Amino acid sequence: MALNGKHPLQTNADLRAATVWVFDLDNTLYHHSANLFAAIDLRMKRFIADFLGLSEDAAFKIQKQYFREFGTSLRGLMTLHGLDPKRFLDYVHNIDLSAIAPDPRLDSALDRLPGRKIVFTNADRPHAERVMDRLGVARRFDAVFDIFQADFTPKPDPAVYDRLVADLAIDSARCVMVEDMAKNLTPAHALGMTTVWVDTGSDFGRHGHNPGHVHYTTDNLSEWLAGVAGR
Repeated sequence: MALNGKHPLQTNADLRAATVWVFDLDNTLYHHSANLFAAIDLRMKRFIADFLGLSEDAAFKIQKQYFREFGTSLRGLMTLHGLDPKRFLDYVHNIDLSAIAPDPRLDSALDRLPGRKIVFTNADRPHAERVMDRLGVARRFDAVFDIFQADFTPKPDPAVYDRLVADLAIDSARCVMVEDMAKNLTPAHALGMTTVWVDTGSDFGRHGHNPGHVHYTTDNLSEWLAGVAGR
């Protein structure tokens, strides 16, 4: 566990006093070695190829271009091509989750941590619920703030963080946000949240990393959270 700079929740005891815990979903709640995004990425490419009548190579270029320009490939497809988002999300999240193992240690740690637990994801609620069920932690969460509730504005747009805080009545100064994409912690830090970066070792996750915006770093959420909760 690394601690950088001053922030409201400086010790494990302080962290246990948080009133809200906000967790990203993919590559955060479960270990990145499950590599689910490879399957999701492939289905995105196939969907775009079919939807736009392109080769898969051309579709992959569009997929990544829209991700860079709009924050998600979905947002680009909606904006430029009028795509029904549910159609896209149902298709790309229709994947095998068997690579995710149930995580009793995570479940126990979440149970022992007081405060509300919220999933904040650029994916949709059905995908989040399937992942949480697979991990065996669904009962520990009070809410899922998904891309529909965000009106399809993805992280790290600051406006969606403002909406999260307002809609769920979050006291940012007593909130901890956990995320594998470092750039997504910058708006959380600006709101006064305590930030935890789950370092997956990928360039994708490290992009936009600012040590001044990251209070804690771990490469294993279950282990870190168990330490905070008290073994």
